[in-house]
Amino acid sequence: MCCRELARVVLGRSAAVVRQLLAASIALALTSGASAAEIKIGYLRLPETRSTISLLDLPSDIDGIAGARLAIADNNTTGRFLDQQFVLEDFRLKRTDNPADVVASLAERGISIAVADLPADALLKVADAGREQGLLIFNAGDVDDRLREENCRANVIHVAPTRSMLADGLAQYLIWKKWRRWLLVVGSHPKDKLFANALRRAAARFGARIVQERVFEDTGGSRRTDSGLVQVQRQILGFTQSAPDYDVLVAADESEVFAGYLPYRTSDPRPVAGSAGLIPKSWDAAHDQWGANQLQNRFVAMFHRRMNAIDGQSWVAARMIGEAATRTRTADPKAMLAYITGPEFTLAAFKGQGLTLRDWNLQLRQPILLSDGRVIVSVSPQEGFLHQFSELDTLGYDRPETRCRLK
Repeated sequence: MCCRELARVVLGRSAAVVRQLLAASIALALTSGASAAEIKIGYLRLPETRSTISLLDLPSDIDGIAGARLAIADNNTTGRFLDQQFVLEDFRLKRTDNPADVVASLAERGISIAVADLPADALLKVADAGREQGLLIFNAGDVDDRLREENCRANVIHVAPTRSMLADGLAQYLIWKKWRRWLLVVGSHPKDKLFANALRRAAARFGARIVQERVFEDTGGSRRTDSGLVQVQRQILGFTQSAPDYDVLVAADESEVFAGYLPYRTSDPRPVAGSAGLIPKSWDAAHDQWGANQLQNRFVAMFHRRMNAIDGQSWVAARMIGEAATRTRTADPKAMLAYITGPEFTLAAFKGQGLTLRDWNLQLRQPILLSDGRVIVSVSPQEGFLHQFSELDTLGYDRPETRCRLK
């Protein structure tokens, strides 16, 4: 590999990584003909059809795994100098699959590291089935707090932020704006209620007051009809009338039933936040700061669409694996886990600061983006929310609050 290509690859890397790459390239030049060590990564996903309010939000068949594929390309750019080759294998699961069979399939393929976009219960079953086999899982998809608390597992690293982190990131901004009085509207599905719990916790934690709660019942039916807009306009107007005075309507609607209809249709002229309006996310297609534009552009060039949150989370997960393999010079999951949970680990992820891992519940620390669907309005943690160790630990459950006992 020529010097010009080496210079292109190391551009933007830290001095330590540059020295490591230079040393590795010299070593490779002296050992021509050696085959690269192959590091296989499984991508576990459970594809499901879901309805969305907006046609712009219809899921892609490669949501999530697209971000992992881009990260694999990034990993291999560095891996060429370190005699490492990263390979991603796609495993599409079904709800009827036996977790032991899934783990056996991974083992047959020589895979001991996996990125997972699975619901909480499925993730726990696969993690438990793979514990004795040494399977290390990076949770890129599920935001359920219980996976990091009472149901935490020592072989699962959590890249996706929790509901509590998302709610805290939103709450900090609303408090910073002095929008302390919230009208909380909750959907009727279990996921909606879990997000509502996180919002209640955030309100109590940062000093907001929920002046009233209302439940939006999902009665089914389609609003994509010729008269749908008129029906929604009247329904939302009536639903939000006669509310106590409030500063912002906060919606908990992970099921995407009603929140997208709230902006500009409420009885009182108030901003909307939560599941619509101002939305907390780990990543957004509009994010372009701290060099994020170059990552966005590479993703668009490869997949011809914009990068969403699950793509971003999967990219981070696969990059964490690449970074650990680079630093430890091994594909051993135990060595990687020890490095990632140690004090030296940090990952540059185009979010203004390096991402690190909480050693008490294996949750990745990260800023939360607040998006209105067109631009990034703000990034939490907000100014003035201090912490004795890391301001990122003002988002979600801190060490003294955790119920996790890793096992």
